[in-house]
Amino acid sequence: MGEIEILINKAKLEKRIEEMGKQIQKDHEGKEIVFIGILKGSVMFMAELAKNIKSNIILDFMDVSSYEGTESTGTIKINKDIRDSIEGKDVIIVEDIIDTGRTLTYVKEYLKQKNPNSIKIATMLSKPSRRVMELQVDYIGFAIEDKFVVGYGLDYNEKYRNLPYIGYIEN
Repeated sequence: MGEIEILINKAKLEKRIEEMGKQIQKDHEGKEIVFIGILKGSVMFMAELAKNIKSNIILDFMDVSSYEGTESTGTIKINKDIRDSIEGKDVIIVEDIIDTGRTLTYVKEYLKQKNPNSIKIATMLSKPSRRVMELQVDYIGFAIEDKFVVGYGLDYNEKYRNLPYIGYIEN
């Protein structure tokens, strides 16, 4: 494995997450929001995003897997479901990165069956060049090119999640 190069530094990340929080606040004024974070990668992003929203936020998590190493397997598996009912609530699925779109398409369809008032998607990173599923993403931190990224929750075999920036690995 090669060196980690900085793609998005800490200051740029924090500024963009603050802007996203303000937009979510504006779009859901006076409503209770349920953030559903996709474990484990979304945790840092979701915590920072939540700090920038004044409305009441309920936090819940799902653990969904489709990756092994650096490749998406295409098979989606729910390892941990949300705990509370989302019926009639405004839900925002919070993800670290959207690649092919398969996982989020599956999760969104799955959550629709639980009758929320609305479902939106917030992602820190989006790789539009890798998308294979048509997916409406409501809040995007950064669109990036097809690089393998780590840091700020993103990992390589469970390493590098705690980096305070988004980096990429040159092979």
